[in-house]
Formats: sequence, structure tokens, C-alpha cells
Amino acid sequence: MNVFIIGGTGLISSAIVDQLVDRDESVTVFTRGIHDTSLPTSVTHIRGDRHDTDALKTAVADTNPDVLIDMVCFSPETAQATVDAVASFVDQYVFYSTVDVYHRPPEHNPITENAARYPNISEYGRKKAAAEDVFMDASKQGLFETTVLRPWSTYGEGGNVLHTFGDDTYYLDRLRAGKPIIVHGDGTSLWGPCHRDDVARAFVNALGNETAFGEMYHVTSEEFITWNQYHCRVARAMDAPEPELVHIPTTVLRTVAPERTKMLRDHFQFSTTFDNSKARHDLDYEYTINFETGIARTIEWLDERDQIKNWNTEPFDDTLVEEWQAARNHMATDR
Repeated sequence: MNVFIIGGTGLISSAIVDQLVDRDESVTVFTRGIHDTSLPTSVTHIRGDRHDTDALKTAVADTNPDVLIDMVCFSPETAQATVDAVASFVDQYVFYSTVDVYHRPPEHNPITENAARYPNISEYGRKKAAAEDVFMDASKQGLFETTVLRPWSTYGEGGNVLHTFGDDTYYLDRLRAGKPIIVHGDGTSLWGPCHRDDVARAFVNALGNETAFGEMYHVTSEEFITWNQYHCRVARAMDAPEPELVHIPTTVLRTVAPERTKMLRDHFQFSTTFDNSKARHDLDYEYTINFETGIARTIEWLDERDQIKNWNTEPFDDTLVEEWQAARNHMATDR
């Protein structure tokens, strides 16, 4: 199979490339070349900006791929420009979307692929949903076959580890040092990280799969854990002490640290689960790497590259813990 990938060097897309190469597929990657990822020697790398539609059209026309995988489309405008440029050269278009397309909080859990998408909780989710519509409309018009995949929280070698304040790696050093870890709310909302290799395999299995034409799929975790469990498992994975978890209401965190809590606002505060049964049936999707194993591999990857910051480079957490505990003590005394 001849596969053209817009992207190809990110967390998920680099795993897709590796798995395609392992299957002896012909792979062309179209990127701006701004990355640290070492591509396999058999992969053709065309440097270019996907927003330069003439360059993209030329690259796709020259490659004449069976399938195009789009990992870096983030708006309906970009989607439409890409359709106009490549439709006549592509048989199947596989679009990397996101579970952020759904309205939150959901009406029901687990969320299925036909759940309400609007209104979206974030601009990112709104634009991804609108881009999905563009590619699906192209499929209905007979321009090419469209397959949409919606991952959730994907992690793995080459990425960072999430926590209440985003993905800054000082969090991991705080765990190692036995420092208090701030957790939003009471820590019982659910989260489901999924390793990049499992997600990538679903993309690979969608290629040329006629059952997947015109369909949308969840490719997410099947290990739903609370945030309290999440922090404890990360600590165990790196042989850190059992963490001291300091619970602070989400509304308080959003008020005192709005810039640090954008991911909390858009993602972490909601308890959601996703139904993968459609992907299991059509794409042979499997959740094979449990979180503790996968996160240990991720942390090892970061350690080997000296990418974990020292906890004391970021004093914010300790300051907030002290102020929160003082406020609680003050309230208790007033009573």
C-alpha cells in the first residue's frame, strides 16, 4: 500500500510510520522538517507546509497514494483547502480527530460515536468537529472515502506526562522527591490514558479497510482510573514514594491559576468514558499496554534524555499548597 502522511513525526504519527514500515508499506511523510524524530530510512520525507496547498498538491500528485493520513488538520478552513487540493489523487482519507469534539459533560457514559458534539467545550473541539464534517461531506460527494479516528488521552515515548497543571515534567520530580501533589477536586473524576502504540495500530488497521469507509471510531483507553489512582500509579511506575495528594476544588484552581489550568478547564474536570466496541469490531482494536507499564516506559524515555525538570525550578505548587492549607486551618479555627 502507498501511504501519504501529513505529519508523521508526532507522538502518534511516528508510531504509525514505524508500524507501516514494519508491514513493508510504502510511506511518504510531508512535514516542515521541524522535529527531533529520526525517520526510518525507507520513508520518503518531503519538506513542506501543509498550508501551502500548491506544494501539498504537487507532493500528493507525485506520490499518487492509496491512502492519505492527516494528523495535523485543526480547522474546517484547512480541511476544505486540503480537500480541494488532493481529492483527485486519494482513494481514502484518514483523519486524526479527537474525543474533544463532544459536548461535555455528556448526557450518558460511556460515550458512543453518535453522541452530541455541539456545543463543544473548547475551540479546539469545535474546529475539529467542523473539520470532520468537511471530510465526511467530501466522502458523501464521492471525492474519496473518509475514515475518522478519535483518540482521547494518548501518551508514550516521545511525549510528556499529564497532571492537573498540564504536562510540565517537574511534576515527575515532585513525585520522586515525595513532595505534595495537587489534585483537582476530590480526585475521583475518571481519566483514561492510552499508549501511542495501541492508538497507532488502529490507524494502520483502518487503511484500505472498506468496513471503515464513511465511519468514525473511538480509539481510547479501556482502563478507566480516578485521578487519585492515576498519580499513585505514576509514582509506582517510577519507584517513587506513595504520593501525598492535596485536593483543591477545580473552581479555586481556575481562579488562582487560569493560565495553568486550561487543560483542567477543557478536559480533566469531566468524568467521561468512551465505548471502543465499534473499533474493536471493525479495526481489530486492542488495548494491550496497561497504564503502569506504558507510563514506566515513557518516564524511562524522558530520563534517558534528561528531560525531567527539577521540582524546585517551579515553586508555584508548594506556595499554593501552603496557602490552601492555611486557608483551611483558618476556616476551621473560625468555626
